[in-house]
Amino acid sequence: MSAMEFDYVIVGAGSAGCVLAARLSEDPNVSVCLLEAGGPDTSVLIHAPAAVVAMVPSKLNNYGYETVPQAGLNGRRGYQPRGKTLGGSSSINAMLYVRGNAWDYNHWAALGNTGWGYDEVLPLFKRSENNEHLSGAFHGQGGPLNVTYQQHQSPINKMFLDAAAMNGIAPNPEYNGAEQAGAFMYQVTHKNGERCSAAKAYLTPNLGRTNLKVVTHAVSAKVTLEGRRAAGVAYYQGNQLTQVKARREVIVSAGAFGSPQLLQLSGIGAAAELQKHGIAVAQDLPGVGKNLQDHIDYVQSWRVASSTESFGLSLRGTAKVASAMLEWKNKRSGMMTSTFASAGAFFKSSPDVAVPDLQLVFVIALVDDHARKMHLGHGISCHVDVLRPHSRGSVGLRSTDPRVAPVIDPQFLSDERDMALLLKGGQMQQRILESTPFDAVRGKMLYPTSIADPRGMEQDIRNRADTQYHPVGTCKMGPDSDPMAVVDAQLRVKGIAGLRVADASVMPTLIGGNTNAPSIMIGEKAADMIRASY
Repeated sequence: MSAMEFDYVIVGAGSAGCVLAARLSEDPNVSVCLLEAGGPDTSVLIHAPAAVVAMVPSKLNNYGYETVPQAGLNGRRGYQPRGKTLGGSSSINAMLYVRGNAWDYNHWAALGNTGWGYDEVLPLFKRSENNEHLSGAFHGQGGPLNVTYQQHQSPINKMFLDAAAMNGIAPNPEYNGAEQAGAFMYQVTHKNGERCSAAKAYLTPNLGRTNLKVVTHAVSAKVTLEGRRAAGVAYYQGNQLTQVKARREVIVSAGAFGSPQLLQLSGIGAAAELQKHGIAVAQDLPGVGKNLQDHIDYVQSWRVASSTESFGLSLRGTAKVASAMLEWKNKRSGMMTSTFASAGAFFKSSPDVAVPDLQLVFVIALVDDHARKMHLGHGISCHVDVLRPHSRGSVGLRSTDPRVAPVIDPQFLSDERDMALLLKGGQMQQRILESTPFDAVRGKMLYPTSIADPRGMEQDIRNRADTQYHPVGTCKMGPDSDPMAVVDAQLRVKGIAGLRVADASVMPTLIGGNTNAPSIMIGEKAADMIRASY
């Protein structure tokens, strides 16, 4: 069977891949093929924002990976949901629009990644954005990605903002602007009461282009090489192995787990590890799959009465959800437009750190084990994250079969500085939730801890903390002087022509914030660099 042939073949229709497919196919003279392992993004669970709670704990549009047992988490296996559908993780995430701190991008540039400083990436964030509420120097209008405030707001969110202010975290509605620190209502990637994923923003409007072919249920098996050049991609549809050829470039956008896995399957990685699996070494790049960083996340929850404006499992709550589903179906309004996570904060663990190193996400529901443990009743919860963790993990092959999950080892809390910081964050979080603004609604704590008992809280962290779903860094970008760099500042894989990686895996360090908007920005930047090189 003769292989299909395109100018560009993109692996992975996630946050960056959708952007690349849309931007590269703007030129009618080039042809683009986008391969996605998951199916189309047609499910109502993707489009109704509140249905995120059905997808995260399940295998619906979700790889639902597990980590290896984590010593720092008392030997527990962590859970790693990742999107498996058009839009990737932007189709199953909580839709918070967060860019990170200007410091993060300037730090990337300082590490030798020319062109990635904040002043250079800000125009790309703006270009991608259509912000319904904010404009000026930091925001864009007219871009594909719709950014707005959630339609449905619980009055409990104001309690959070008041309590944060009482504890020294001043209000700052513009956390993606000049100053990140402060408490705020999160902006979200919603449009008209629906999720605005990268697929919805970039792909869906352009599916009619004759020069863009999207192939779903296509599990990429390897990048095919001719000598030291990427020639295309071999992929499975069912048990059928098919090939697609790339005249110009192959761009791998399979995410922090999928991208290193595909490179390794293609013979690109640490030689000794490839040989263990009997894979011929095409390019010895020891950094592939190393440098895994993720936001370790600690949740505390309190019960509230079912009469409060929260989500929960109760007769009243179920009736409310049933009528909310009907309202969403008919009007795209009401409670089903909520992502549960509405308010939040960025703050510094001490006055002497340069930029905020902790993040809070306040949720109007009882949160336990990624919604895999459900509790009767209603509640409120708060997440706290260590923004720039010191711990470093890895992603490796379990099998030469691309359909088998990789070995994921985040090494959570392996660096004790992360625990010290998370403990500080947990104490601040509990202080806020136990402040007077919440007195009228706050009931018993789901897993009781005391601010005055740091050892007890540390134990609770080891018992329950896990990812905030922001794995990055496994194909990191860096100069030739960095032996662990996988791609250069143009995102070209070192030593292999015609091959780039463009997704969160190229981040040399984890940014101080959620990773979806930055992954979309990476897609925009990659598209510019690719167009400029032709």
